Amino acid sequence: MLRQYELIEKVRAYDPDADEGLINRAYVFSMKAHGAQVRASGDPYFSHPIEVAGILTDLKLDDETIVTAILHDTIEDTVATPEQIEKLFGSNVARLVDGVTKLSKIEAQSENERAAENLRKFLLALSDDIRVLLVKLADRLHNMRTLHHVPSEEKRRRIARETMDIYAPLAERIGMYEIMNEMQTLAFRELEPDAYASITRRLKQLHDSGGDLVSRIGLGLQLHLADHGLEAEVTGREKHPFSIWKKMAERHISFEQLSDVMAFRVIVANVDECYRALGLIHERWPMVPGRFKDFISTPKRNGYRSLHTSVIHDSKMRIEIQIRDKAMHAQAERGLAAHWAYKEGKPIADLHVPWIDDLVEILDHADSPEELLEHTRMAMYQDRIFAFTPKGELIQLPKGATPVDFAFAVHTALGDQTVGAKVNGRVVPLRTLLENGDQVEILASEAQHPQPSWLRFVATGKARSSIRRFVRHKERDETIELGRKIYDEIVGRLPAPLAPESLGRAVKKLKVEDADALMIDIARKRISDEDVMEALMPGSAGSDVASRPPAQRQAISIKGLTPGVAYHLAECCHPIPGDRIVGLRREDESIEVHVIGCDQLATGIDADWLDLAWGDESDGGTARLCIILRDVPGALGTMAGILGAKGANIINLHLAHRDGSFQTFHLDVEVHDLAHLHSLLAALRSADPVSSAERL
Repeated sequence: MLRQYELIEKVRAYDPDADEGLINRAYVFSMKAHGAQVRASGDPYFSHPIEVAGILTDLKLDDETIVTAILHDTIEDTVATPEQIEKLFGSNVARLVDGVTKLSKIEAQSENERAAENLRKFLLALSDDIRVLLVKLADRLHNMRTLHHVPSEEKRRRIARETMDIYAPLAERIGMYEIMNEMQTLAFRELEPDAYASITRRLKQLHDSGGDLVSRIGLGLQLHLADHGLEAEVTGREKHPFSIWKKMAERHISFEQLSDVMAFRVIVANVDECYRALGLIHERWPMVPGRFKDFISTPKRNGYRSLHTSVIHDSKMRIEIQIRDKAMHAQAERGLAAHWAYKEGKPIADLHVPWIDDLVEILDHADSPEELLEHTRMAMYQDRIFAFTPKGELIQLPKGATPVDFAFAVHTALGDQTVGAKVNGRVVPLRTLLENGDQVEILASEAQHPQPSWLRFVATGKARSSIRRFVRHKERDETIELGRKIYDEIVGRLPAPLAPESLGRAVKKLKVEDADALMIDIARKRISDEDVMEALMPGSAGSDVASRPPAQRQAISIKGLTPGVAYHLAECCHPIPGDRIVGLRREDESIEVHVIGCDQLATGIDADWLDLAWGDESDGGTARLCIILRDVPGALGTMAGILGAKGANIINLHLAHRDGSFQTFHLDVEVHDLAHLHSLLAALRSADPVSSAERL
């Protein structure tokens, strides 16, 4: 454990202006507050915050961050109060300590409200001051270093899984790769002990059999660059066990098949020399195609800059090489902390971190704890690709992103209005996967709004949460509208006119929040029609058969409502405007609309039946057809031509079966209404290659 004077000396070594008195007071306060508390290892508990502070001194952080580390467990684990911290150490330290305290129970595996609430506070604290995260990462790193002292295997695995799922990706997102690698290695050792032991054993065998191969290759790189007048510092290492295991799992290969287990860093004086070194290396050794990445011209979102390449070395093995200058190396080693150490621009407390802004925006859109956890993990953990706007602005996205994700990344309003996209000048479907270097132009319309179907292919948490927010609001609005139509029909069944104040009394009697909540409950069948009638007009709905309310008197129009929101069209019969329709209303489900003659209505015994109507000028629906064609050249083209001439759009086509000289197709066709469908069928039946055409 660091002694008090040792901690002070470490801080003063890189920051002579640090407040020595503040650190001394924090050291003494924390030691007294933790008193006789001990850790699982048997060490005094006080040793933990001091070691955390020591980790942060290695990152050369400011005195307020060091003091926060010393005090970070005092509020949670001792009788110390936030008021005491603020009085003794100032408002900044008190705010940081409070922020770290709120992060102490993020549970990656328990998708519950407490985990989501802690994550919510976490993100808000980060958006206020990134130093909160730096302290928490150092805290978790020290806990992982001492994890083997925890006696419970279940608890060790939970902490390791939490580290792998939450903290290591967070460290990567702010560019702290050394901390990320150590966390992943320690967590991997606990979660996959057999794999860890096997990989470390094979790495040792490789080292023993090849001698000091890493040093020899590194020296060869350095001498090659020096021979061409380029002074460089070259260091090499074997890759971390977790990184090796991950590649083996992703590529489905054995350790013997994994050729690039060594990585080298070439550190030069400036950016020009980075590219010169790259050219000299590629001139001497053949490059592995597809493995070159230029993170200098297109930095990662966490600020990481470097050139990455892989070459086939003289020893016939692949080696990975990273080329960077000294400032880039500092950024890669310490991430955001390097800004403080090098005094670049603003103080670290004021650093702007774009990906945190995205997470905070998701806070406003998430409707449930599960949604919040899902979206934030999507935003934090996925590998990135780079795409460009037509004006050349760089947009970073996760692998698997689509133009819709791109649009939402540019601006939420653009995502909401997306109708199409051009990738590299060519119009593409919105579900197209983007690739590195794509130029994306979004086609937008103010009349457009997010489509529920987008949820099936978007990859970013921001896009998903924005789409869900719109769908949720639209669903609420349309459910209220549908509930109000059902309510008006219920009122029409009452034996006498309704007084104006009756609705307000019914809301109170049925114990719902307001009239809108009542309409939602009516549409979702959370409240029966009889209960509504009784609340509106006592005595209008009795319990015996003779006194039950009359049946529905008028059909309820679904005009103006969006299929799939407040109601959905049954796929068994595919209702279209012009069909006589009924609705099945079940508790907590949207209304299911069927054609009156559908066989599946027999399954609706447990549901309320609603007489529904399309409403005037209802337009558009999908009809399913069964068409039998003679197996002659041009038959399918004739069928498609007839449908096109009649203004019908084929959205699905399936060859159901082939029977000798006949082929049976099932088609889903967009039509205006029943009359349009009958016109289509008549035209199809009159065509020579068509044996029969029927609606399914």
